Amino acid sequence: MDKIWLIIQREYLTRVRKKSFLIMSLLAPLLLAGSLVGIAKFSGSSETQVVAVRDDSAQRMLQHLTATEEVRFVPASGTTLAGATEAFKKARPKQDALLYFPPSFTLDNSTGIQLLANGNVSLNRQSKIRKAVEKAVGELKLSRSGLTQTTIDNLKAKVELDAVDLTQQGGRKNNVGTTTAAAYFLSILVYMFIFIYGVQVMRGVGEEKSSRIMEVMISSVKPFQLMMGKILGIAAVVLTQFALWMVLSWGLTTLAAPLLMKSDVKSPPAAAVAGMQQATTYDKAPAATATASDDAAVAPTAATTSPWSFLSGLPVGTIIGGFLFFFLGGYLLYSALFASIGAAVDDQTDSQQFMFPITIPLILSYVVSINVIINGDPNGPLAFWLSMIPFTSPIAMVMRLPFGVPMWQLLLSGTLLVAGFVLTTWVAARIYRVGILMYGKKVTYAELSKWMFYKG
Repeated sequence: MDKIWLIIQREYLTRVRKKSFLIMSLLAPLLLAGSLVGIAKFSGSSETQVVAVRDDSAQRMLQHLTATEEVRFVPASGTTLAGATEAFKKARPKQDALLYFPPSFTLDNSTGIQLLANGNVSLNRQSKIRKAVEKAVGELKLSRSGLTQTTIDNLKAKVELDAVDLTQQGGRKNNVGTTTAAAYFLSILVYMFIFIYGVQVMRGVGEEKSSRIMEVMISSVKPFQLMMGKILGIAAVVLTQFALWMVLSWGLTTLAAPLLMKSDVKSPPAAAVAGMQQATTYDKAPAATATASDDAAVAPTAATTSPWSFLSGLPVGTIIGGFLFFFLGGYLLYSALFASIGAAVDDQTDSQQFMFPITIPLILSYVVSINVIINGDPNGPLAFWLSMIPFTSPIAMVMRLPFGVPMWQLLLSGTLLVAGFVLTTWVAARIYRVGILMYGKKVTYAELSKWMFYKG
């Protein structure tokens, strides 16, 4: 164990002291948070689009187009379409689009409508204008038939369903959106880090083999000790990076996010303040009632402003513990195989043919789990077996965790994963001990199978 510990220290310190590790560990969360804040700022501060309307039909559509916070409709200048087009090009301040209704346009024949712009019309802008036109035409048709939009809205039934998991103590309310997002996020993390750091193990072994450092190291330690030290050392690097990301993410969301939210709060307009004062003057009793109800409504909102409030309906403890266990188990299992590949080949280009069979279970488990667990039944038979097989359980079980997994399935899957890691490590060690000292020979699958049964 002393020799393995020395190898772990060497692998850990060599990678942690690199500038690339520091950049990825410290700056990556900052860049991610900055990009998210920037996107939110720019997307939230978009100006209202001004659309000029030229109507040559008999429907007077400009009067029926409803302005919103995103789109505002104004009459176009000019007596003809050509004049309106020229006026649109020269309009100051600049207008975003020109909406033209031809003479043939009727409520029953809505073809021929054109949207003119100086350049390409974005899909988002076209969608907003089309919805406004569809709403206006729909309301005119309802009015013609003697109905109103209010009547239609009152006839529609709006039903909200709260999914409750009865297997959880007290009946846990299940937020489908949050659960699905957590399953996607956790499975992507497991897939990405197992693949990235597993390849690092393979490349590290290959580089040491090509530089003949192995021949010196083998004189002091056994091949199995060298392989385990390298795998565990890189595992410690992964945990360190995870810890840094968690601390930085917590700091950014709990300290920076509330400050940004406070800076975005705007004071009410003067007209709104005057209206509130008038309401207080003319009718004090209703105003007091409204104030009390407003306070009651504001209270839960203030309580849920925490950036982590969306996790309130999830088994956070089970998710964190299960994620760390199955991630480490999957990493150790696949890293042993990657280490055996790095020891078996002389050139990194030759490693591709051996990587493909190893990565197939990893890729298939992610693709199949999305269709079976997220879009299907998380507790179905196929999802169960995917989360039990050691080669697929690191992703499948992690994807199932947000949906709630019985404890006996977690224990069984964890036991099988540990057993699979032990078996995989034994196979990888048999290949590793022969491959690290094998040079200049083209390795095949038949040759690898022979190495497993060499004595000594």
